[in-house]
Amino acid sequence: MTIPIVDSHLDLASNALMLERDLLLSLDELAASERGMDDLPYRGRPTLSLPEMRRADVRLCSATVLARVRQDGRPAGARSEIDYATVECAHAMGVAQIDYYDLLAGRGELTMIRTSAELSALVAGWTTDASMSASDPIGCILSMEGADPIVCPDHARFWWERGLRFASLVHYGEGRYAGGTGSSSGVNEDGRRLLRAFEELGLILDLTHLSEPAFFQALDAFPGAVLASHNNCRALVPGDRQFSDEQIRLVVERGGVIGVACDAWMLYPGWERGVTQPEVLSMEALVDHIDHICSIAGNADHVAIGSDLDGLYGWEQTPHDLRSIADLQKLPSMLEGRGYRAEQITAIMHGNWIRYFERHLPA
Repeated sequence: MTIPIVDSHLDLASNALMLERDLLLSLDELAASERGMDDLPYRGRPTLSLPEMRRADVRLCSATVLARVRQDGRPAGARSEIDYATVECAHAMGVAQIDYYDLLAGRGELTMIRTSAELSALVAGWTTDASMSASDPIGCILSMEGADPIVCPDHARFWWERGLRFASLVHYGEGRYAGGTGSSSGVNEDGRRLLRAFEELGLILDLTHLSEPAFFQALDAFPGAVLASHNNCRALVPGDRQFSDEQIRLVVERGGVIGVACDAWMLYPGWERGVTQPEVLSMEALVDHIDHICSIAGNADHVAIGSDLDGLYGWEQTPHDLRSIADLQKLPSMLEGRGYRAEQITAIMHGNWIRYFERHLPA
């Protein structure tokens, strides 16, 4: 029997619109549709589609808007296929991604969740002694990875009214509002204005991808709800993409939840993209990060799943025993083997995110 999953970070629309993937296909059909394509290293190696998410029993996810304004000096390894020449172009792509989600919702593939009442109604309809059927809609909370599509701080309301419920300020390198992964910049003045707009709207701040200075500045400037949609632990894998123990403590103190990510370079020290092979690690590494967050928090209430699967990579950059999002169902037995109780496993698989969003989404 599967345990329902809530996944706090999936780049569904960017996969569909930027990579021209039909997410209504089965995983095998999707992989076959890319056979022979070599424009990107992850072609033909997808780990998710909507049917595969149902097979995985992913009842709810955060579906992202992801589009960046092209910047000079992005760090090595940063991907360019999500970059646009101007903020107007990034904005337009972001709107197109929301339109994609709305279209799927209109067809019954997704259920867009904007309020705590809608979330409670979705969860109330779950049958936890049976997996999802092929016709069950997947719940989606709309998020934004990097705020580049927000033309200016005053424009945050536009995105809120379109259904956006949490957002990060930046992705990699220098963003329009703050420094991100690989950068030493903090939050700029426009970024502080954007944080004030988030606070006024009730929009949740995602601390993922902030540079070290920007992380602390954002926490100081923003009194609202925070989370980390897809972040791992620096004590286990060095680098500023991961949280230090101090950062983890601060997220816990603010009542946040951290979704652990499945990208292999965040799980294996020294991973080299295109060189290191998945055979060097298993999903037990993911449990190591869960363990570490729990040890700092003193409980299992602040860690969950934020897989980031197919986030500009495929199974060539996941643990060797993770070839599909359905493999996340291996986690309960692994957690049980580490001594986690049934209620703690349920919390990690979905309960912590449900509790968090029922508290912080608008009523």
